[in-house]
Amino acid sequence: MTPDFEPVIGLEIHVQLKTRTKMFCGCELSFGAPPNTLTCPVCLGLPGALPVANARAIHFALMIGLALGCELADHSVFHRKNYFYPDLPKGYQISQYDEPLCRGGELAGVRLHRVHLEEDAAKLIHLGASGRIHGSEQSIVDFNRGGTPLVEIVTEPELRSGEHAREWLSLLRATLRSLGVSDVNMEEGSLRADANVSLRPAGSTPLGTKTELKNMNSFRFLERGVTAEIERQRAIIEGGGEVAQETLHFDPASGALTTLRSKEEAHDYRYFPEPDLVPIATTAEMLEQARAAIGELPAARAVRFERDFGLSAEMAHLLAFRSDLGDYFEAANAASAADSGHAQQLANWVSGQLVARIGEQDPATSNVTPAALATLVELVSARELTNGTAREVLDVLLQSGGDPRAIVAERGLASLSDDSELAAIVAAAIAADPDAAAKVRAGNAKAIAALIGPVMRETRGRADGSEVTKLIREQLGV
Repeated sequence: MTPDFEPVIGLEIHVQLKTRTKMFCGCELSFGAPPNTLTCPVCLGLPGALPVANARAIHFALMIGLALGCELADHSVFHRKNYFYPDLPKGYQISQYDEPLCRGGELAGVRLHRVHLEEDAAKLIHLGASGRIHGSEQSIVDFNRGGTPLVEIVTEPELRSGEHAREWLSLLRATLRSLGVSDVNMEEGSLRADANVSLRPAGSTPLGTKTELKNMNSFRFLERGVTAEIERQRAIIEGGGEVAQETLHFDPASGALTTLRSKEEAHDYRYFPEPDLVPIATTAEMLEQARAAIGELPAARAVRFERDFGLSAEMAHLLAFRSDLGDYFEAANAASAADSGHAQQLANWVSGQLVARIGEQDPATSNVTPAALATLVELVSARELTNGTAREVLDVLLQSGGDPRAIVAERGLASLSDDSELAAIVAAAIAADPDAAAKVRAGNAKAIAALIGPVMRETRGRADGSEVTKLIREQLGV
């Protein structure tokens, strides 16, 4: 990005709520059910069918509003958002417009504009060449998803890059996951994000013409799509052109941006109050139930990790906002009698060595129990294992589980405790490489590596590297 322009990005996030039934009818919700098997006259928009609001969805929306610091409305109204598309059987979507359930709020320094309830559309399935009829490609509509309860979260335009948008959305997902209101799984569509992107001269206040990127289904694609759109708009402006207000699709395979349609304004949807639904009247009892259902949020957990365990802000943030790692870390720490200094070592092993091996897998589902990792770190702390042999033990634990002490004994991995034995191995290494020894004596610090390597191989990594270095220097008189 050139310094002459500033990206301005806002997100519209749709979160599928984890209720048992749909937003305005009693149809069950089930991801992956056969198409059009979970429908009724209400969600199919048949004449005479009347909607009834899902109380559980309203409860979840209030929880989200409280967690994000929103102002909750005493009186909230559903509206009809009118547009025609094959996945919308009624010809309108029941949503909220000028009287949403939640206004304002903030997360990680980014302010929110609103949080409101609505129903999802049905799902279009494009059959491609296999679904040709009379030579034309066909699409079908699966109405199972139609009517699914959604919360839409709209940010203010305060994000400044694709990377910023990706990082912020991951924080939001962690917060929602901790509430238990949604699976927030982008691959299954329970978390979807649209991005409004514009550029303006750096330091100015007015917003430029914005475009909308629709339905990006992974954090990586969100970052790539926003970055590509920023660069596209920059090229247009620098070339003397004007950015058109339009809705775009980002193709993650090719990296191309293509126009879907011109960008709609609110008046294009002809919003009017839904006559078949009464307003939501938020009571003190409803608010109290929502507050009581909220546990420790990731932001508060990060503060506690810093305060109680002495973790760095970065480490505390990582463990708190990836709840499976945070839960595992706390369980491992509870299984150990060590102090907070040991807690920092545990955090390092969880976020470093363990994550490097299991990636996004929940560590609780691995063969390494929290107690086993706590024991392993205790052995390292007591210098009964070197870092190298401890990593070897961790690999064995991941493969087959077990007790670290038993693995150490079985494989002969315990650190060398006989100083005279280690001193003799060091002396042999020096005698075997007089050239390297002479270079070290002459002040060539890097040459000591040629002496350390043979010692570590001879001891099979059971010697502490710093102790080996100390002995080499002592025996060489440097």
